[in-house]
Amino acid sequence: MVAGQRDPAAVATYRDVRCQASEDTIREALTGHYRREHGLALSQALELYDRYQERIAACDQEIKATLEALPDEDLSMGALPAVRSKKSRQANDPRFEVREALVRVLGADLSQIDGFSPYTALKLVGECGMDMSRWPTAKHFTSWLTLAPGNKISGGKVLNTKTRRSAHRAAKIFRLAALNVGKTHTALGAFYRRLASRVGKAKAVTATARKLAVLLYNALRYGLAYEDPGASYYEKRHRERVLKGLRRRAKEFGYELTEVGAAAGVS
Repeated sequence: MVAGQRDPAAVATYRDVRCQASEDTIREALTGHYRREHGLALSQALELYDRYQERIAACDQEIKATLEALPDEDLSMGALPAVRSKKSRQANDPRFEVREALVRVLGADLSQIDGFSPYTALKLVGECGMDMSRWPTAKHFTSWLTLAPGNKISGGKVLNTKTRRSAHRAAKIFRLAALNVGKTHTALGAFYRRLASRVGKAKAVTATARKLAVLLYNALRYGLAYEDPGASYYEKRHRERVLKGLRRRAKEFGYELTEVGAAAGVS
């Protein structure tokens, strides 16, 4: 259109496949009078877009050069497995192989953690660094991220356990990853959904983000590889914990908890 093509039928053929409106609807919307100032505004917007893309490409090259300058980890991981995150490539993702570069300098494949794309892992490394020994334990790390529950105590009485408010950029990335992982059929996804149904989505996001932060800490400091046990495994463990608690409570009141099928067989 900036070049002078104003035919609605021709312009409508460039419809993005993700657009819900049909090509006919777009063609009708493009039918009308094109004023000169509208063309000027569109051409300036296009120039700004191209300029920003140039700046983004320059940043990508600088990030790539910085990663290449870092020393390699003396680890042989062989062929990398498929990326676990199902998130499609975004428009502003770096224009180089982020995953391979991170594995080379970290010695760990963070993209195997559910909810982490290679670009997400790059942003987290940029915010938190690669040396996790600065925090003695994972609890110190999650507290620094303001993802751990508060502990406001006065006179031996707990006054408040709410998570502190913060504008921490890394915490925001973890929370976004938690939202994404909540949609997956994984153990972390099952954890998020069950907690959300019990205490609400806001608290479930923070709790899941904290679990992701602990996984990142263990991967970078101890080289622990994450393997998803699956949503069914989490549900089974949850059922076992609930039954154990019910049996303990029943025993305290002088009762014995039995399965319905087993009780019917005895009678």
